[in-house]
Amino acid sequence: MVMVDSAIYASGLREHDCDTLAATYRHLRSGPSRPDRFSWIGLLRPDEEEVASITEEFELHPLAVEDAVVAHQRPKVEHYDDILFMVLRPARYLDEQEDVEIGEIHVFVGPDFVITVRHAEKPDLAPVRQRLEQDPALLGHGPESVLYALLDRVVDDLVPVERGLQNDLDEIESEVFGGEPAVSARIYRLSREVIEFQRASRPLLELLDTLETHFTRREVDVELLRNLRDVRDHASDVVERVESHRQLLSGILTVNASLHAQRQNEQAARLTETSLTQNEDMKRISSWAAILFTPTVVGTVYGMNFTRMPELDWAFGYPMALGLMVIVAVALYVVFRRRGWL
Repeated sequence: MVMVDSAIYASGLREHDCDTLAATYRHLRSGPSRPDRFSWIGLLRPDEEEVASITEEFELHPLAVEDAVVAHQRPKVEHYDDILFMVLRPARYLDEQEDVEIGEIHVFVGPDFVITVRHAEKPDLAPVRQRLEQDPALLGHGPESVLYALLDRVVDDLVPVERGLQNDLDEIESEVFGGEPAVSARIYRLSREVIEFQRASRPLLELLDTLETHFTRREVDVELLRNLRDVRDHASDVVERVESHRQLLSGILTVNASLHAQRQNEQAARLTETSLTQNEDMKRISSWAAILFTPTVVGTVYGMNFTRMPELDWAFGYPMALGLMVIVAVALYVVFRRRGWL
C-alpha cells in the first residue's frame, strides 16, 4: 500500500501532516469536532490490512469497501447512512496513440473525513489537493469542498479528450471522402473509444444531480452549490458533444459503406464495359478470320501440285475459283454485318 498523502484540515488550513493511518486517526480524534475540520487520506493500491483499518475506524459499509478494493466499477454515487461513496472514471487523451485512457477513483466522504482510493498512478490527485490548500475559503467548507474539487477536475479533464476525439473525427471525414482504403478500421476504433468515453462521462450527469441534493440536505454554502451546478453544466455540454460525435460516426460509417459499394459498382461496371469491348473485338476478329478463311481454303486446295484434279484443264476453272472466293467472302461479310459483328 502507498499512502500518497494524509492530512488534517481545519478552517481551510492544513493543520497536521500524517505519516501513517494511525497518526491520522489520532490527530483527527484528539481535536474538536467541527464541520470545517476533517481528514483527507489519499491511498494508492491499498492492501487488505490497511483497508480493514480504515473500514473499522470510519465504519465504512462492506459493500462500498468491496467495490473500492475490486475496482472496475461504473461511475456512481451511493449513500450508506451518513457516508457517501462515489466512483469516478476520469479520462485523458493520449495524442500519440490517438486513444482514450479511462482511470478510476473511489471516494468515501463522511462528516469528518475524505478517503480517495486509486489503483493506478494516473490520474494524479496532487494538483487537486494543492488547489484546495491554496484556497482556504473553499477548503473551509469541509469534506464537500474536496468532493466538488474532484468533480471539477474530472469534468475539466473531459474537455481535451472531447477535443481530441473531434480532431480524429475531422481527419476520418477527410479520409472517407478521400478514398483511403484503411479508414473503415479507424472508424470502428474511434467508435469504440467514443463509447468507452460515453460510459465514463454520461453517468456524471445523474451523479451530479444526486450530489446537488446531497449538498442541499447538508446545507452547504450557496456559493459551493452554485459551483457544483456550474460543473454540471460543463459536464452536460461535454456529454452532448460526445453524443453528437457518436451519431456522426454512425453516419460516417454508413456513408463510407455506401462509397465503398459505389466504388465496387464502378469497378464492376468498368470490368463489364471492358469485357463487352473485348467481346466486340473478338466478334470482329472472328468475322474477318472467317471471311479470309474461305479464300484461303480454296486457294490452298487449287494450289496443290497434283496431276489429276477436277477442273484443272477446264478453261473457266481459274475464274470460277476466284469467283467462289469472292462470293463466299461477300456472303459472310453481309451475314456478319447484319448481326452487328462488323
